[in-house]
Amino acid sequence: MKGDTFQIFISMIIYMAVVLGIGLYFAKRANESSENYFLGGRSLGPLVTAMSAEASDMSGWLLMGLPGVAYWYGLSDAVWTAIGLAAGTYLNWLFVAKRLHSYSVIAGDSITLPDFFSNRFKEKNKVIMTISAIFILVFFTVYASSCFVTVGKLFNTLFGFKYQHMMIAGAAFVLFYTYIGGFLAETASDTMQAFVMIFALLTILIVGTSVAGGVLAVVENAKSIPGFFEFFGIASPTVVDGSQQIINGVPQFGEAGEYGLYTILSTLAWGLGYFGMPQVLLRFMAIRDAGELTQSRRIATVWVIISLGAAVALGIIGRSLFPTELLTYSESESIFIVLSSKLLPSALAGFVMAGILAATISSSDSYLLIAASAFSKNIYQHLIKKDATDKQVMNVSRIILVLISIIGIVIALDENSVIFTIVSFAWAGFGATFGPITIFSLFWKRTTREGAIAGMLSGGIMVFIWKLVLKPMGGIFGVYELLPAFIVSCIFIYAVSKMTDEPSLKIQEEFELAKEKSSEK
Repeated sequence: MKGDTFQIFISMIIYMAVVLGIGLYFAKRANESSENYFLGGRSLGPLVTAMSAEASDMSGWLLMGLPGVAYWYGLSDAVWTAIGLAAGTYLNWLFVAKRLHSYSVIAGDSITLPDFFSNRFKEKNKVIMTISAIFILVFFTVYASSCFVTVGKLFNTLFGFKYQHMMIAGAAFVLFYTYIGGFLAETASDTMQAFVMIFALLTILIVGTSVAGGVLAVVENAKSIPGFFEFFGIASPTVVDGSQQIINGVPQFGEAGEYGLYTILSTLAWGLGYFGMPQVLLRFMAIRDAGELTQSRRIATVWVIISLGAAVALGIIGRSLFPTELLTYSESESIFIVLSSKLLPSALAGFVMAGILAATISSSDSYLLIAASAFSKNIYQHLIKKDATDKQVMNVSRIILVLISIIGIVIALDENSVIFTIVSFAWAGFGATFGPITIFSLFWKRTTREGAIAGMLSGGIMVFIWKLVLKPMGGIFGVYELLPAFIVSCIFIYAVSKMTDEPSLKIQEEFELAKEKSSEK
């Protein structure tokens, strides 16, 4: 390992040691009870709530997936995705946060999302809880695999280590400190990592723009590529045998593709996913005081806008500085690594690229913990062993953590996996399964248990049908699967709720109480 590379390696190892220290620090408190382990005892402050929510949400996708899209296809696809996500972030914090926090306390002091849905509709046979837990297990396993792919690509690109070995090592590291520290370790480290991520993005943005000759030079280069710097067009790299063609040192592009209104609406639909993201919704439930959510919303929105904007810009800058460096879509997701390693001093590059680790760790720990809690609390304790002690629940949770990690590793074994593609599928799954029912549960008193079940099943199943069966047909079916699945779920919730008996008086009274409580703060 060369001297510069060794310095980068040491910087990243030091960073990982700090994260591990956080897990060990919170281990004792986390093990006091399952509420502490899974929800931190509802003790989060506004800064930690905001920063941990956004860091856990963005993952390595922010530093690798999104810049990769901008590097490969240009501005439109990346920027419309970013706009949709920024709008979704703000609206979720504005409308859902306070109501969910109040309602989760009133509805049996729920500490997981399946808990809340089940308690909201006063279930006896726990059908909603089981369906919720199963979908969380499925989609978070896929989500965790995308994080493992990120780690593998990072260390493979930087140090030449075998992708599979590094991917497994990264998964083992995340598993270990989530295993011992639980939700408190996760949120504390996520907060620190949110700062690392935005520092990394802004550092490379400033340095990259300067080296490229300034903003005007970057824009001029982008405009020279057909469709690359357009809101309503998209670049079309000329690919031969899987790689972009290079002639006389110049990457080749075909004619610009169209990026019409239908495609824009499809891309903006990414924002709908926020209403069903368990890792974000859980933070709303965990804050110590709902009155502090306004401050959290402002922090989260500013962080998201800056981070997404910088990530998109890095892809454009990367195409200007290193136009022939990355010749496949999968490789393009390494543009942040290339920029960092080639533009910064080694020690600083190591710290900046720790931002990728930060993004990856902050998401994968959330995914693993929520998926484990979905099984241990909602299936094991409520269905398999109803008299399970707190200690037994936590032990089962840790077993599930290991199993989910193993499955995620198997999914991530292919080093040609595209992070953006994996994340987009899991994002659609959560958005369509939980987004509509979250909104209807919080804001429509007439929502029934039967409507909730129909909405969750139809939304989750439609994601698979649209992605695997309809989308390959192209044309009008080429839309991102989240949009049609979200709409189908809403239709089923409304129609089935109207066709079934009104909720009981107790459910309606709790709804009004939650509404009143959330408006007071």
